[in-house]
Amino acid sequence: MTLVLGPHPVDQVSPRGGILRAARRPDGWQATGPAPLVPDDLTELWPRPDEDLCWLAGNWRILQRTDGHRTSLDDLLVAHLAASLLPEEAPLRCLDLGCGIGSVLLFLAWRFPRATFSGVEVQAVSAELARRSLRWNGVAARAAIHTGDFRDEEVLTGEPPYELVTGTPPYFPIGAGPESDHVQRAPCRFEHHGGIEAYSAAAGRRLAAGAPFVACEAWNQRERVEPAARAAGLRLVRWREVVPRAGKEPLLCIFAMRAADRAEALAVWPPLVVRDRHGRRTPEFSAIRRAMGMPA
Repeated sequence: MTLVLGPHPVDQVSPRGGILRAARRPDGWQATGPAPLVPDDLTELWPRPDEDLCWLAGNWRILQRTDGHRTSLDDLLVAHLAASLLPEEAPLRCLDLGCGIGSVLLFLAWRFPRATFSGVEVQAVSAELARRSLRWNGVAARAAIHTGDFRDEEVLTGEPPYELVTGTPPYFPIGAGPESDHVQRAPCRFEHHGGIEAYSAAAGRRLAAGAPFVACEAWNQRERVEPAARAAGLRLVRWREVVPRAGKEPLLCIFAMRAADRAEALAVWPPLVVRDRHGRRTPEFSAIRRAMGMPA
């Protein structure tokens, strides 16, 4: 599906008017992990106007709005931390709270081909994109998206506990700044449906015994994380700050919690520096990308 003119791949227009992003990859790079099981009938899955189909992990792809919420650094790092805490055998059941367009679910479904997944997303447009991406990659049979507010206990009524819960909460309290009027963006950035406190409380209700909850928070909101864990009956067991470029302040924190009566001692890892002073990806960040199926 990628047209190549000389050495430079170019984007194409899909049959439904959206954009098929070309695979811009280093020479000699080979996709890792399971191949996507792309269905024969793509009629309902092609990107539509104002959407694009982008490369994610290995040869898996994700549908996104060109003017809305898109996969980002925090999705990648939460998925990677979650994967690092799990045994080689995949967990049986995973839940992503406020799953958005399904980035974390897709990363983990690529990483753990035997696992099953649930996502809860309140924005119908995001939930619908997530479902189409899951179908595109052939994993809809082991992943379900529930449209609703994860704070509502009725949303997952009857579901057994999960061996992993993840979440990427919005970073700004309501009133902390101007909100975009673009589709998806305001609720993805501002706490329209709760912040880390609501995510932790929901995770605490859904975790299997000893299972981790992995999430992130803006660095300037970091003091909210430990009280949120304590209020939910959880305790921090991993903590790491993320520096976007050498010499700058941290941008966000990634962390893991477990039930307080099952939690090991807190491990604080050295900050992850994403880019060096020259703007190049650091070896450690490149290794994270490689582990999650992305070109390093």
